[in-house]
Amino acid sequence: MYDDLREDSSNGVAQVGRFLVVLDVDSTLIENEVIEMLAEAAGSLAEVAEITERAMCGELDFEQSLRSRVATLRGLPVASFVDIASGIRLTEGAQEMIDVLHANDSVVGVVSGGFHELIDDLAERIGLDFWRANRLGAEDGLLTGGICGPVIDAGAKAAALSEWAADRGIPLSRTVAVGDGANDIEMMATAALSVAFDARPLVRQTANVAIGTRDLRQVLPLLGLRG
Repeated sequence: MYDDLREDSSNGVAQVGRFLVVLDVDSTLIENEVIEMLAEAAGSLAEVAEITERAMCGELDFEQSLRSRVATLRGLPVASFVDIASGIRLTEGAQEMIDVLHANDSVVGVVSGGFHELIDDLAERIGLDFWRANRLGAEDGLLTGGICGPVIDAGAKAAALSEWAADRGIPLSRTVAVGDGANDIEMMATAALSVAFDARPLVRQTANVAIGTRDLRQVLPLLGLRG
């Protein structure tokens, strides 16, 4: 599918139709790892950071690693989300990438192993069309250390890309996936164009294109677009 997309985009998306671009969130759309921001507030940062790195490199099962990390957040006040969210930083070029894609009749979504509680406001503010993430369990204003509902894992990321493409009538041959960790590989394999963004070696090896500089505007030329 990548060869078809590359050929079609040579004259720009305005002549050839729209794209669906789906990104990972942590260390891709944003500069942060949100689970580590939560863990810092809960006093479990060192433990969580080690598990996160191993999971991103594909050394640990993602769901098991996520549940282990979230368990360390038990007792963290929900009220702390406001301060934590204020520290989230968009990756360079993210807003311009989204705006250019929208100006060219394209659609942008994110799917994350992170959490709706910290993604929802950001997604609305920057104008995403779709977003999906995990939900943290809470009771009496405190985190329970659990997750509500199914975990957003590699399979769920791939399914979201396919679902959103169908929802907007965009063929998979017009889809792009951008990610950096092992949990993104299945989604990237589903898309026509897979972009490893400042990614782990395992992800770079499997992607169609690798971007080493942390600037999401670099996705645009891959689609025949310019910021």
